[in-house]
Amino acid sequence: MSQAQQLWSDNRQLADRSLQHPFVQGIGDGTLERDRYRHFIAQDAFFLESFARGYAHCLARSPDRKGIYEFHELLNGIFEELKLHRQASEALDIDLANVTPSRAALDYTGFLEEVIESGGTVGETLAAMTPCMRLYAYIGSCLDGQPRPSDASYAEWVDTYAGEDFQGLANLMEQLLDRYGTGSDRERQNYTRAMELELGFFESAWKGGAD
Repeated sequence: MSQAQQLWSDNRQLADRSLQHPFVQGIGDGTLERDRYRHFIAQDAFFLESFARGYAHCLARSPDRKGIYEFHELLNGIFEELKLHRQASEALDIDLANVTPSRAALDYTGFLEEVIESGGTVGETLAAMTPCMRLYAYIGSCLDGQPRPSDASYAEWVDTYAGEDFQGLANLMEQLLDRYGTGSDRERQNYTRAMELELGFFESAWKGGAD
């Protein structure tokens, strides 16, 4: 079992708690209240900007040319995801320029920024970021096996994370973690902390930001 597979296995209970969270299930079956989804899209767009900085950090510290190109590919994936958020924001009348971040969003971005600003290695940074990609790929694959929700926004959300492009990016993240990670305690701690923060992010969206 590779390092990425082991970390995922060790944290599978947290992943399944996210999958079964009423917010996620509400997207999957189309019953999620629109205001909760609006809150989530706004907060996720705020979060993804920090995620992009994490990729840039890894690109700058990549020890080889292959990594530089692959982190560039991942950065492009973030920009594509942000396009989805901009489109959803327009449809939902969300002003992304005036988003007040929730406590959950600040906790997550603060965690990523601390890893970066403390000089985290490429492996440590990847361990803090890979859970997001693998979790959303997992959720997308699971919801893909259900009938599509009638709400076009929710159906598009499922299609994005179940899609071949996103699944490929999640696989690439794990390959990079296996290549640059060392299996250190810090990497394991970062991975688990990110999974906890993901669950907290869904819980915050379910509560409408009432942290």
